[in-house]
Amino acid sequence: MNPLEEHPGRSAANRSLLRGADILRAFRPGSDLLGNSEIAERTGLSNSTVSRLTQTLVAAGLLQQDRARRAYRLAPLVLSLGHAMRSGSQVLAIAAPRMRALAERERINVGLAYPDRDEMVYLESIRYNRRVALRNVVSGQRVPMELTSLGRAYLATVPDERYALLEPIFRKRNGRHWPEIRRAIETSTDHMKSKGYCWASWQPEVLALATAFPSSEGICVINVSMSTQEQPERWIRTLAPHLLRLKEDICLELSKLPEP
Repeated sequence: MNPLEEHPGRSAANRSLLRGADILRAFRPGSDLLGNSEIAERTGLSNSTVSRLTQTLVAAGLLQQDRARRAYRLAPLVLSLGHAMRSGSQVLAIAAPRMRALAERERINVGLAYPDRDEMVYLESIRYNRRVALRNVVSGQRVPMELTSLGRAYLATVPDERYALLEPIFRKRNGRHWPEIRRAIETSTDHMKSKGYCWASWQPEVLALATAFPSSEGICVINVSMSTQEQPERWIRTLAPHLLRLKEDICLELSKLPEP
């Protein structure tokens, strides 16, 4: 079981639910059709467990079975659930028009994301970038937590015990590069505390700044990014006020919502 989901005493039924969610997470863009052995390799679950759970997920309408290929794909219900999540988000309803206005005015990319285990998931992504690869960042896309401004802004907000669970995953994933990445995370945490934002450039010639804030839906992270071949200092000074003003506007509107 994933160490982020370890809960002693949890019932077998609940463990099955968690493992079923692990199977659904295994499906990514470019990996839309997976067999049981591929799912087992991606999740770390046994072949027998995967075989049992994929059949349950098919019966629940979350997976479709391609019998000819002996594989599975996500079912339409998954898209329906994603749409329900997005349409029910008060944060997104408030943030989206403000994000679009900033993106159009400054011709930059603006994103809103939430954490999911050791990754960040875009809830909204408004792209105004000349690089085709970056224009393809869409809602639902996942990015590494430890490498991105989104993830590092989130990590700056989490308790030490949460980071302690995440660090072994980051270390394994990044190998010999981990010490350098760990130092960058520590620097980002210091910047979040002193400046209210952090920045990262995990893709060549791309600068991204991010900040985080709490909400009734959990920790939200917003970022702004752009392509540039220039030194980042100038654009950090330019982008940071826009990012912090966006956060302030969103938080102000959230504070006006009635208590649940």
